[in-house]
Amino acid sequence: MAGEKPKSTSQQGPRLTTPKAKRARTSKAPSVVDRVLAPYRWLVRWSFRTALGLVVLALLIVGLFGIVTPPTTHTMWSEGRRLGSSVTQVWADPEAIAPVMMRSAVAAEDANFCLHWGFDVDAIQAAIEAGGARGASTISQQVVKNVFLWQDRSWLRKGMEAVLTPVTEAAWSKQRILEIYLNVAEFDEGVFGVQAAARHYFGVDAADLSASQAARLAAVLPSPKTRSASRPSNFVERRARQIRAGAETIRQDGRAACFGG
Repeated sequence: MAGEKPKSTSQQGPRLTTPKAKRARTSKAPSVVDRVLAPYRWLVRWSFRTALGLVVLALLIVGLFGIVTPPTTHTMWSEGRRLGSSVTQVWADPEAIAPVMMRSAVAAEDANFCLHWGFDVDAIQAAIEAGGARGASTISQQVVKNVFLWQDRSWLRKGMEAVLTPVTEAAWSKQRILEIYLNVAEFDEGVFGVQAAARHYFGVDAADLSASQAARLAAVLPSPKTRSASRPSNFVERRARQIRAGAETIRQDGRAACFGG
């Protein structure tokens, strides 16, 4: 009716509450835990970003070395410093390495190289049962250690090796892994790579190595500073005969197929 006074706000029904006002009423004061952790949140964010950046960097480097020759390794650098001179290394492409040398290296260091994805579970189990008296590192693990990491037995290095090994296996072919292994492995004091080793010990190129010479080179790999391929001890001679037989076995049973051996 005309002249009727409007109803008061309290008589017009419930007032609508905006989300902002609701949040303002329901927000609570920071807990003691929140107040204690607040100064460290930036550290958590920084640590996460740093870890993510390192992962990306590692992936880029692994991908790069899949097609580019690694310029050097930590072992070469440290050995050069120790000797007070540059080390000897000549890169050899797969076609410049005798197939028997590739088979010999695999027979000596990782007979199941073509069958695993970076870790040889059977070899690890055998090493555990032997109480750690025998090694279980695959060629893939040794490549990761030699190319990307350093030579020690720390848990940090082993942990990084465990992460990078399957990544390297996924990114590189088996032939590429073996190629890099034979080119960065130390065969004598300051002598790195199979081409330099072939010239150093026998005066031939890596492509011209005989089965006996290849087996001797593979026999010195675990301890290049104490074993000699040109003046082999009785132990090295016995080991070389075993490696030569093993190289022939993996050729016949197909375990050398993945790297063209």
